[in-house]
Amino acid sequence: MASVLAPAIRVRRLGRVAYQDALNAMRTFTAQRSETSDDELWLLEHPPVYTLGLGAGTAHGPRRDGGIPVARVERGGEITYHGPGQVVLYTLVDLARRHIKVRAFVGMLEQSVIDLLAEHGVHAERRPGAPGVYVEGAKVAALGIRVARGRAFHGLALNVDVDLAPFAEIDPCGYPGLAVTRTRDLGIASAPETLGARLADILAEGLGRA
Repeated sequence: MASVLAPAIRVRRLGRVAYQDALNAMRTFTAQRSETSDDELWLLEHPPVYTLGLGAGTAHGPRRDGGIPVARVERGGEITYHGPGQVVLYTLVDLARRHIKVRAFVGMLEQSVIDLLAEHGVHAERRPGAPGVYVEGAKVAALGIRVARGRAFHGLALNVDVDLAPFAEIDPCGYPGLAVTRTRDLGIASAPETLGARLADILAEGLGRA
């Protein structure tokens, strides 16, 4: 059960933010937060960037220099792409305070996307051993988190209306040939801002019940 003393969850809509700026802000927030700091969910999008997690190997791309910067970061997982038209939800959550295990938190992130898509009549699912959310085998949402002193940061990315071409230059999340999709191609016409806001609400509701 979540502690009755746990502060409320704040949702912040930040618009388009350079990746390094958002990363620095997440690190600072996590390092400076106290036991009474609110948990926060940050909704934003990034200019084009590839990010490589702790397990990422250069063999998975990018395979050519297309002018897109590459950032190696401390989150879990392999390589992925962020760009305009993609909902990025950073989850600055004190898991220890809420008595949520890391694996359970990953499941909550995945389930939030699954529930969001279900509201639009799209069946999505998990894939054992490959964190993220998939529709008919194609990945629609990627996730990778970091937990420091029981406090999570980084989060998930949902492809809404993002250009999928940059994914062809990498093995998404380290899986050669992995198909990638977006909600627009799944028949969901809602804008990134609309889907992002609802996704944050669903996750906040789930955290409140944990």
